[in-house]
Amino acid sequence: MNTHKRRPVYLDLTRIRMPVNALVSIAHRASGVLLFLAIPLLIYLFDRSLRSVQDFSALVSALNSVFGKLCVLGLVWALLHHLFAGLRYLLLDIHIGLTRTAARVGAWAVFGAEAFAFVVIAGLLL
Repeated sequence: MNTHKRRPVYLDLTRIRMPVNALVSIAHRASGVLLFLAIPLLIYLFDRSLRSVQDFSALVSALNSVFGKLCVLGLVWALLHHLFAGLRYLLLDIHIGLTRTAARVGAWAVFGAEAFAFVVIAGLLL
């Protein structure tokens, strides 16, 4: 008698539809890792900017390049997402928004608030 269940041999991850709560959670973790890994670079750039006027000017010109602006916008996204998702998780910790519908609305609110704040800040930076 075969007691083993048949398990899928091929699992297509592109066809799996993740719930919005899972997407917020995954993006929260990714943004936290990105922010953590950016700390040494930001400390180094801050140190370089304080060394001399020439180093400060070189840093400003590097940040005004297309690549520099994309890096800054990436860090702004990570900071905004981590902030809004963290606030959502704090609300969940005090038992606000635990129902399925409220959790889904809260997850969409994180993406909406993050997108709105990102557009505003990107408009100010660019």
